Amino acid sequence: MANIKMMNKDIETLSDAGFYAIAEKTLKAIEISLEEAFQETDLDLDISRQGGNVVNIQFEDKSVIVVNTQSPLQEIWVAAKEGGFHYKWAGTLQEPLWLDTKTGAELFSELSRLASQQAKTTLEVKFI
Repeated sequence: MANIKMMNKDIETLSDAGFYAIAEKTLKAIEISLEEAFQETDLDLDISRQGGNVVNIQFEDKSVIVVNTQSPLQEIWVAAKEGGFHYKWAGTLQEPLWLDTKTGAELFSELSRLASQQAKTTLEVKFI
């Protein structure tokens, strides 16, 4: 497991309420980014929310990426064709940052890469 504290020494510890708030902002940013991509291209995406904490992204080929929060662990999990990934909070409220617990890769850049692979076109997922 990557030592996330060593990657960013200014990590803000999140209370449960803080985690819910930043996780909701993160899921909303993912939805908005992909909805913008849908509006700007001919891309056939189906973006839906389940149970409040799960975002399903279905692509034209019927493949899916699932992004969900894991509250007890204060993580965001991503399941894609390429595999499953866990992201731990490593930022501040001014500079949000979620890092993969194994590789240290950043959530939004990795989600952009995974979504682009499955959509077969370049997509950018960003924190808005």
